Amino acid sequence: MHHNAYLHAHPGRLLAAGAVALLLAITSGSTAQTQPSATEAPPVRVVVVGDSLSTGHGTSPQQAWPALMRKDPEVAGLEVVNAAEDGSGYLSLGDYNGTFGSQVEDFVTPDTGIVVFFGSENDLGYPPADLGSAALAAMDRAETLAPEARIIVVGPPSYTTTPDPGLVEISDQLKAAALQAGGEFVDPIAEGWISDDFDDLIGPDGDHPTVQGQHYLLDHIGAYLEQAAPAAAAALEGRQDPRKAAA
Repeated sequence: MHHNAYLHAHPGRLLAAGAVALLLAITSGSTAQTQPSATEAPPVRVVVVGDSLSTGHGTSPQQAWPALMRKDPEVAGLEVVNAAEDGSGYLSLGDYNGTFGSQVEDFVTPDTGIVVFFGSENDLGYPPADLGSAALAAMDRAETLAPEARIIVVGPPSYTTTPDPGLVEISDQLKAAALQAGGEFVDPIAEGWISDDFDDLIGPDGDHPTVQGQHYLLDHIGAYLEQAAPAAAAALEGRQDPRKAAA
């Protein structure tokens, strides 16, 4: 709209306007040219720590909920890094001998705004106390590597309304660790994730989500990320602004 107004303006007015602009630039030391233009805040870096529920196993990596998040307008201000590894857990070694702790070590950086831990049923059978210690260590390490990051801990889901007692124990250990670490705990068992629509959300192997299931996970986990994003962005901005850091 402004371009059209200038195109239809009288040539003399354009010349006068140009002279005024040049005079202002000279008298102000060309400050207008040296000031950075206003830009949107950089996206908040999100690291997803998880197992095969987050890798797209059973569908494809492009259909995994962290990958789908990159295209979701509801969380457009998030830059997603998927560190998940099939078979991994806080204690369980994944296909490449990684754990949730090693995923944190390899992918969480000082500019990370949110760390999401999701799972894991792969830790079934390990001593609960050991699981709790490993989970707390992974969360504490994430906070050390990214002091401004929000920590969101999502427990393992149950696919039935009568969950395996071992899954409930894992959930209890993760809740205690998350509270101790100052993170937010999300309980898919208590919220009834997947159990009311197993046939559509879980694939033929009875364990891994379908494409619809991955969208379901995105909707549920993404809601918590969307809530955490403004605070994460503000914390990172304060860290990166030298004036605020000195205050």
